[in-house]
Parts: sequence; structure tokens; C-alpha cells
Amino acid sequence: MRLRIDLAYDGSQFSGWAAQPGLRTVEHELSAGIARVLRLDPAPALVVAGRTDAGVHATGQVCHLDLPDDFTVDLRDRTDADPAEVLAHRLRRVLPDDLAVHGVRRVSAHFDARFSAMFRRYTYRIWDEQSLREPTLRHRVAVVRGVVDVAAMNSSAEVLLGLHDFAAFCKPREGATTIRTLQRFECVRQEAATTGAGMIVATVVADAFCHSMVRSLMGAVVGVGLAGTNQGKVRRDVDWVTGLLAAGARDSSVTVMPASGLTLSEVGYPPDDQLAARAAQARSRRDEPQQQESE
Repeated sequence: MRLRIDLAYDGSQFSGWAAQPGLRTVEHELSAGIARVLRLDPAPALVVAGRTDAGVHATGQVCHLDLPDDFTVDLRDRTDADPAEVLAHRLRRVLPDDLAVHGVRRVSAHFDARFSAMFRRYTYRIWDEQSLREPTLRHRVAVVRGVVDVAAMNSSAEVLLGLHDFAAFCKPREGATTIRTLQRFECVRQEAATTGAGMIVATVVADAFCHSMVRSLMGAVVGVGLAGTNQGKVRRDVDWVTGLLAAGARDSSVTVMPASGLTLSEVGYPPDDQLAARAAQARSRRDEPQQQESE
């Protein structure tokens, strides 16, 4: 029995998703909660769509786990409700306030939270000196000194779209590819609830992301945005971003933006009859960005 869990969390007090000895992580809290309500020892293994870093939030995270079929009996209550719904109900009673389960449902054995995903959508929020700030959102927004030119940010974001080697924007991991398809990268300044400019909200969508990729992409376009208002310490423009992309190597001039502004908003999956094919495609290492991928 494979179960899909949709969840959300405030990452402020978590040391990221992945379980680490002595640290509070989302994976540990969720796995321990499942073990508690199902009386499992050891706790079940979880496969997640995106391993978020310390301080990163999520409103649309997805993971899956496998349980023996006979657990369906233990998960039924007096109303003979769906076992997955019963598990969701029980988890909501034991999980901490900064971790919420939105839903649990039984899925095909071909479903893989990580490899079946067609895309991940992240949202990054920024306050600059023009923004009217809302203190209740302070843990979900990054603060930038100066005024950011959103049009300049979008001009530089456009050159990053498509299938590329994003090595300049990723922390390298041995044996891991940095080739990704960036499907959408758009920045918008929202209107504030009262008079004044609101926060800048960036939407970043790709088939998958490398370690620190979103925050590095944001650092690059914010640098261009500050230069567009003549407030950047160093001149940044579209050609600079193009050069970074072409270099194909990690560049220390790219700022990694704070984790507080980043939220995993959505993970998209294909129809059930395409899950296996998508997982096989995602597992195939991409060594050269030779052509645009369909997703």
C-alpha cells in the first residue's frame, strides 16, 4: 500500500527536510508522527518531492511511504472510513503546530513523489525599501536594502528560461547533474493592502532544482534589479547573467538569498497512466543540454 501525503510547514524552526542526528527536521517529525499513530518501530521511510533546506517553507510539499496492506485494518475506525483519511486525521492530532498534513490518499505503486514529478513551483518573497511591510509575514519574506527594479529582474530572468546547465547557480554535489529545465521565472510587485507598494513575489518553476538553485537564481536577478536603480555595489546586467549561465561553473559573485523568503508552493504530477514513464525519464541522467524538454 503506497500512500501520498500532501503537507505544509513553516520552516523557521526546522533544520530542513532531511533527518539529521540531533536536529529538528520535517522528515523526522512527520516520520515519528506516523510511527506513533501506527505503532511502528522503526519509523517508516519517506520519499519526498523536494528536500528543502533549513528555514525554507512549504505549502505544497508531497511525500510518499509504503505500508503493508494489512495496515488498512488497523487504520479503520468505527465508521469504516477510508484508512488514508483516518491516518490524516490521527496525524493532525499529534504533529506540531508548524507542520500540517493537508491530505493522505492511496496511490498507484508507480507513483514516486520525487521522480514522478513533472515540475516544482517555488515562490520567493522580497521586501525592498519601497515595500510597505506587514510584520505578520516577516518570517516568510527576505529583506533587501535599496529599491529593486522589477522590470530589470524580469529581463535577466528571461535569459535563464529553458534547458541549461545551471552549475553557476548550484552548490555542487558529487555525481549529481546540474542540467535542469527552467519553465517559468517571473517577478511581480504586488499592491499593498493600503497605500504604497507591496512585496516583490517571484515564481520559479522547473522540472527539478539543484541544491540552493532557487536562492542563487534570485540572488542573480536581485543584483540586476538593484543595478537597474543604480543601487547595486557592482554593475550587474543581462549580459552578466548570460555569462554566468555560459560559464557552467559555480560563481562566488552570485549571492545566495536568505532561506526565509522561499516557499515550495506546488509539485505537479502527470496522469496515473504516465507515472511510470515519467519516473523512468527523471531517473535518466542528463549530461548535455542538447534540446528543450517537453515539460
